[in-house]
Amino acid sequence: MLGLLWNVARVTIVAVIIVVVGEISRRYPRTGALLLSLPIVSLLAFLVAWFQHHDLKAISQLSRETLILVPLGLPFFMPLAFAQRLGLGFWAAFVAGIVLASLTIGVWLILAPAGE
Repeated sequence: MLGLLWNVARVTIVAVIIVVVGEISRRYPRTGALLLSLPIVSLLAFLVAWFQHHDLKAISQLSRETLILVPLGLPFFMPLAFAQRLGLGFWAAFVAGIVLASLTIGVWLILAPAGE
């Protein structure tokens, strides 16, 4: 039962963060971008992983993989950032961003050696 409550608490925290950032970004886009750029979910994930398992080796591996994958996911933002200049609507830019990020991450997954 405690495990279920812990999972519900984690999901609730993430949902609250998403809603708060969404509301802030509507009124203050720069502040919303700042909050989005913070690794809030990563910080929470590392803390939860540590308190659940106390496995520094696994956390270190997770951190190394994240360090590689974050820059590879950045192409997602390019079509959205330049949507108006490119004459793209939201959904076209959103899908194009997903495709670009999927391509960069997919190439890395195929070509990079597997982790430890």
